[in-house]
Amino acid sequence: MVLTTGEPAGWPEPEEGRAWINLVKVLLVLPGALESQLLRDSDLTLLGYMILSRLAAIPGETLRMSEVAEMANGSLPRISHAVTRLEDRGWVERRVQTGRGRRFTLVSLTETGRAHVEAAAPDHVATIRRLAVEPLGDDFLAVCTAAARIVETLGLPT
Repeated sequence: MVLTTGEPAGWPEPEEGRAWINLVKVLLVLPGALESQLLRDSDLTLLGYMILSRLAAIPGETLRMSEVAEMANGSLPRISHAVTRLEDRGWVERRVQTGRGRRFTLVSLTETGRAHVEAAAPDHVATIRRLAVEPLGDDFLAVCTAAARIVETLGLPT
């Protein structure tokens, strides 16, 4: 990285620094804005919505708890707490399964959960479009695809 006169060694160039600060702002502010809309309109956290929508999108509408944690990049205790809240509302069910000497927990979407996430989706998608898709316009897909490389660099699935 080329340093401009007066910049301490190792600091980014001004343009790169401004871009980084803007990315950090997005990472800090966007999840809260999305969650505020979900809480207000659907009584769902962003994590709860992500769990329900992921289950709704897969055949069988069931995942292992470890797969839910991986999808949400969360620890098993954090995900277990979130799933408990969804389970208390009747939106998911948990069951323990054993096989080959192993024991694991499965999380399944209920009919009530499917109906709730389907009702929540239109307003949430409209919020995503307003806050992220429209400001980026034709660059939206390219920017998101490029940003996914950060996730890959961290060794996480995209």
